[in-house]
Parts: sequence; C-alpha cells; structure tokens
Amino acid sequence: MDSPAPDPWEELVTAALLGTDRRTPPGCPPGQEAPVALLDRAAVETVRRRAGLRPARAAERPRPAPEDPRPALPPAAARRLALLLADRPGAGGGRRGSAPDLMELLPQWLAAANERGFTPPAQALPALLDAARGRTDLRPAALTFAGPRAVWLARLNPDWRFALRTAPGGGTALPSLEDPEQVEQLWQEGLFAERVALLAALRARDPSAARELLTTTWATERAEDRLMFLDSLRTGLGPQDEPFLEQALGDRSRNVRSTAAELLSALPGSALAARMAVRAGACVAVDHTGDAPTLTVEAPHECDAAMERDGVVAKAPAGRGERSWWFGQLVEAAPLGTWAGRLGGRTPEEIVALPVADDWQGELHAAWCRAAVRQRDATWARALLGSPAAPEAGGPGAVSLAERAKLLATLDVDERSEWVAGFIATHGLTEAFQLLGVCAVPWRGPLGRAVVDALNIARDAGSYPWSFSGVMGLAERCLDPSEAARLDGLLAIPDEPEDASPGATGYWAESFQRLVTTLRLRATMIAELDGREPPQG
Repeated sequence: MDSPAPDPWEELVTAALLGTDRRTPPGCPPGQEAPVALLDRAAVETVRRRAGLRPARAAERPRPAPEDPRPALPPAAARRLALLLADRPGAGGGRRGSAPDLMELLPQWLAAANERGFTPPAQALPALLDAARGRTDLRPAALTFAGPRAVWLARLNPDWRFALRTAPGGGTALPSLEDPEQVEQLWQEGLFAERVALLAALRARDPSAARELLTTTWATERAEDRLMFLDSLRTGLGPQDEPFLEQALGDRSRNVRSTAAELLSALPGSALAARMAVRAGACVAVDHTGDAPTLTVEAPHECDAAMERDGVVAKAPAGRGERSWWFGQLVEAAPLGTWAGRLGGRTPEEIVALPVADDWQGELHAAWCRAAVRQRDATWARALLGSPAAPEAGGPGAVSLAERAKLLATLDVDERSEWVAGFIATHGLTEAFQLLGVCAVPWRGPLGRAVVDALNIARDAGSYPWSFSGVMGLAERCLDPSEAARLDGLLAIPDEPEDASPGATGYWAESFQRLVTTLRLRATMIAELDGREPPQG
C-alpha cells in the first residue's frame, strides 16, 4: 500500500521551525532567497487551506433581547449616565483636586432613575454591567435599572454572570402566585435560586402560604438550604410562625437551630421568649441594701441542654468568659417588656440609669442594646442612647458607638437625624462617622447644618484636615443639594494659623470647593432626570 502523500503545510511548518539553512522547503531553491520563498509558499498554502474548508452548520442565533416597557431617559439624563460610567476605575477617569467624584455619584443617580421608572439606553448596558461587576454595592440598583436585558446579556458574557446570581431566580420569571399548581411545580422542580425567589415573593404576599409551602419539603432539604429558607421568614414574622420555629429548634444543624431561636426571641409573646425571660430574670436583681438601689448580676454557672436547644451557644469565643457569654445571650433573647415587672416597675430610662455592681454594666447594657435592635424597641433604644449632649455619649460609656448606630436604626428618620445632629454639636465629628452612616439621605436640614458647622470649626481650629476626609466624602453624597448656596462663604482660603498642619488651609478650601461643586452637580442630575432646566448658580 502506498504511503500517504506528505502534508505540504506540515513540511512548511517543519522547515520554518528548523530554519531554511537546515531544511529547504519543498519547491524552494536553497540559498539566501529560501526564507522569502518559504513565506510565499506559506501564504499560498494558507489561501488554499481556507478555500478548501467545508462550510459549517450555522449556529442558532440568540433570541432577541426582551422588550423593556419603561420610558426612555430624557436625553440630558442619558448623556449624564454616559459621563458617570466613563469615570469608573480603569476607564480613564478619577478624582482630581476639587472635581466631583463621579463614580461616587452613580449610586444616587441610579436610585433616582429607578424611583422614576426609566430604562437605560441599550448602548449604556455594557458599561453599566462592568461598573456593577467591579462594585458589589452597585449591583442591586444597577440591575434594577438595567432591567430584563441585563440577564439576557449576562447569558452571553461570562464576565456578567453575577447578574444571573443576583437577579431573582437567575432571571427566570416567577409563576403567578395565584396559580397553586405552577407554584408547587417550581418549588418541587426549580433551581435553588428560583426556589429562594419564589419563597421570598410568596412570603411578602402571603406569609402563611409561604410557611406552609416550606413545610412540605423541610425534612428533605439540605442544611444550608434550610438555613436560607428559614431566613426568609424574617419578612412578615408573626406569632403564627411560632410552632414551625419551635420545631426547628430541634434541627440537626446548629446554624438552623440558632436562627430559629433568634427569630423566636424577636416574638416577645413566644414560649422561647418566656423561657429566656425566666432565665435572664434570675440573673438580675435590685439590691436595696446600699445607699442607692443597685443592679446585681449573678451569671449562670452552666449551660444545660435546654438552654442550648433554645439557641444559647455553649462554647465561648477565645478570650471571653463562659459565664458572661451565657449571660449576654440570655438577656439578649429575653423580652424587654419583662424587665419593668422584674425591676420594681421602673421605666427603661430608670432601669438604664441604675448603677450595676461588680463591673457588669458593660455586659448588661450591651445585651440590652442587642435586644432592642432585635425586637425593634424604640423606647428601650432611646433609653440606652441617652442624651446626645451627655458626656458619656462621646465615649467610652457603657454603650459603644457601634451599638449606638444600631440603636439609632430603630428610630424614625427624623428622630435619628435630630439625635446625631445633637451629638455632632456637642462632640464634633471625630466619632460621628458610624452614626452618620445610618441617617437617611439626603440629610435633614439640622443634621446637614451641624455637619457643615463642625467642619468649619475644625478648619478654623487648624485641625489636621485629612482625618475628616471620610466625613467630607459622606457630605458630598448626603447633604441636601439646596445647601450649596449657603456654603459659598466657606470657599475662601483663610490665613493659615501658626499651629496648623502644613498646607491644611489649601486642603480645606479644595475640599469645600469639591463639596459645593458636587452638591450643584447632584441638583443638576435630578433636574435632568425630571426633564427640567438645571438650577442656576
């Protein structure tokens, strides 16, 4: 049998690898012209090989992107979006001097656009998804704004797969919640993300129906899935959930048991809350033998099986005493309403004001803080917060700033803003960053004025300016844009005090210039979204 003819292309490749001085290509004369001849032959062979390919079967064309019925952006707002996206990291933008940080304004722009129900220009979607890919905090607002086309694009580009994970159900439309057969089918056959989205949607509409659906498969679910499903019961949590949660206290997963106990403790009328009230009440009493009533604490000496079943974690973290660890968990889970009866009918303010013996005050008050946050008890939150003008409010005090920030979140936005404004007026901005982070945006007038006044005082005092950069950044994003005109007086560069940090006055002037410019830009952005002429000045 004749051997197959050598492949001309393989011979050319071999000659190129070995060099034409060692291997002369077929049909090419040896010598100095051999390399040129090799390249000519390779070009001819390339054309021949391409021409000889059989056409492949055409791939299935992608389905068209879904329609987005929302109205289009006004032209000026669409141009503004392009500018904001062009300023993202790695896109050639960046913050310079007194110029606004456009990327930090993008979250507010997206929130305003979503409030107005606009749809983005199609050509902006790739840059929008790239921005959301780089910043997880942008993803919820960016994907809401991008709409159904974000999921369509994510299926075509692996870099945007996060949209499939973030979008409810991975972009799969949920069935009508009015159709029990479709709901049951998706619950039984759907992917995990689809089932989580279904349970969340059903829980928001009909909490009891969602709980009943969960019970149908609870025993066969994986532990990590049970934990995620159980967490969905936070929405619409009520007394009717107690029997199911009590059953979950016996779950084989410690994380599931802990979450079930936490949810039950948020129901002051639950049996678990009553059990915790008895345990915690046995640990705290009023001692009348001294000059003034004093709270005494006798922490539990053991963590028994019943306590563990009710969610008390027996093993204390490293460096933490076991008894104080158990005590804190008991007080945290006990209904706050029981303490008045246990401690002589006193109000929360009177209870918090009582001295605590043997250095237990920090542990007791911290546990009460966690209880107030968990139970959303504004009365106890006010008592634990105290007056913002009190000396201990600035720290260290019995309640840390981090705990105060969580307590503030239980109050309505006006009361929260008023408390933080009072804190800043008394204690300045050094410790206020965490507190400002829980205030509603834009900041209410008194809070905004308190922040600006404190910044001005810090500047005039020759304070080290870079320590206030975080607050200044918050002010750019959170001050009401209407405050811009009032800040014009801060733009002048004052004489630098002798004891000021070198270059401090220039930094302050640049920062205030950026603040004013940013506020005016934010006002312009809103006007563009509303189709109005931007404000002057």
